Amino acid sequence: MAELLDAEVIVVGGGPAGASTAHALTKSGVDVIVLDRAKFPRDKTCAEYLSPEASRILSDMGVLDEIERTKPAHLAGMRVRSPSGDVAQGEFAANHGFRGFRDKGLAVRRLILDDIVLRGAARAGARIEESVRVTDVDRDSAGRVAGVSVIAPDGTSRTLRSRYVVGADGLRSVVGRRLDLVRTSRIFPRRIALVAHYRGVEGITDFGEMHVDYDGYFGIVDTGGGIMNVAVVVPMSRMKMMNDGRTEIFETWIAAHPHLAERFTHAERITPVAATGPFASISRRPWTPGAALVGDAADFFDPFTGEGIYAALRGGEILAPFLEEALKGPQSDESKVLQGYEFARKREFGGKWKLERIVGMAIAYPYFLNNAARALARRKDMADLVVGVAGDFIPTNQVLNPRFLFKLFIAPALGL
Repeated sequence: MAELLDAEVIVVGGGPAGASTAHALTKSGVDVIVLDRAKFPRDKTCAEYLSPEASRILSDMGVLDEIERTKPAHLAGMRVRSPSGDVAQGEFAANHGFRGFRDKGLAVRRLILDDIVLRGAARAGARIEESVRVTDVDRDSAGRVAGVSVIAPDGTSRTLRSRYVVGADGLRSVVGRRLDLVRTSRIFPRRIALVAHYRGVEGITDFGEMHVDYDGYFGIVDTGGGIMNVAVVVPMSRMKMMNDGRTEIFETWIAAHPHLAERFTHAERITPVAATGPFASISRRPWTPGAALVGDAADFFDPFTGEGIYAALRGGEILAPFLEEALKGPQSDESKVLQGYEFARKREFGGKWKLERIVGMAIAYPYFLNNAARALARRKDMADLVVGVAGDFIPTNQVLNPRFLFKLFIAPALGL
């Protein structure tokens, strides 16, 4: 007798990673339930930046026009200020010979974005269950993942059964940790992001901004409607050493940097300061029999390059066909199929992971970042390439090669 299932696939997490996965699966006829502990719309601590290529996925999901009707901000590129005060600025639309799905990126509140994207998955056929907290994964007699244990909105506990469980539940993934798939890197610096929204910050343009200093870094972007996403990222050690709350640390950091503080003279903070992190979280592998991880649940290094939302959306696109294949084939082929997903992720994101780690180390050792900013400030063509790679439409090999890296980090130190 066939086992009674609640769904073929249970997706834990209704953010961009979960919604993208669910949308792709249901479009192919797979029965999917999406579980999320929140009631949507809900806010999420995030930089709220989407690269030009993220719009392609949103368009394929049929939600881009709806997002545009909310009047998000459109970003022409990125500007980076180093500890030395050198400023590099790159644009998405430039003379490098590459074109993205769009010439601009987007910035939009997660309060808006996630609700629209999740409803898009529902329209495609996914069943959505909100205010449901996943507490554990369930296994069969052979140890294979076979579902999840949840607490329903009325407080009752139950078990939901499925062929596959997808952990799309973010940086602190319950699925990933229960399966012992996720670990925190001990090599790279661990940082905490403090994020709030403001009105009235001066000097805002259609460029996202990153300001790096010796004690952390700062990001700001217009998210539309005159609302700015403001983030301060500091080493986790600083948070542990200070007795002040997150708001005091956040506001003190901005006030201590005059070139930023003057822009906040007439600004109004309109949301509480929220915290997320620590980062540098990676998975040993993004799958185990009966389960797979996607988005931040599988990998999140650092928010500086703004990869989170695009990687979540794209990750769902990558995972879905492998799950479809696994559902159709014999269970004996499962490991081979899911290894294919692991290899596909590495092919797609491997170059970006290397770039993220180079940037992360440059932030940790400002001498290198100062050199890089000096080079990019002089060579806009190089800055445009870096921003295009970060925008997900230029191959990473355009910047991850000895010639480019020499020009970026070594030549400025030699006065070349």
